[in-house]
Amino acid sequence: MHIKKEDNVLVIAGKNKGKTGKVLAVFPKTDKVLVERVNIVKHNSKRRSYRQLQQTGFIEREVPIHISNVMLVCPRCNTHARTSRKKLETGFRVRVCGKCKEVVESQ
Repeated sequence: MHIKKEDNVLVIAGKNKGKTGKVLAVFPKTDKVLVERVNIVKHNSKRRSYRQLQQTGFIEREVPIHISNVMLVCPRCNTHARTSRKKLETGFRVRVCGKCKEVVESQ
């Protein structure tokens, strides 16, 4: 996957197009990511008798979006760019920014 947890991403499609945020979670089986402050929905939560400390009413929370709708923001050149894979001499495979050709590291 070209996106990892803690990466900064830009939303390139959908109702949240143009927003940026940090990736909170990645779900590889469904190809979705959870981005901070992006794709927020209101969820109505009813009171349950066995949950005394549960918050009730309308709760705003983030919902996962498809990974094809986000693009990585390179921490070096601070622009959104495609990534590619490069194999180092040590045998490790790393992500490389498509614009500045620098290694992209997770923060």
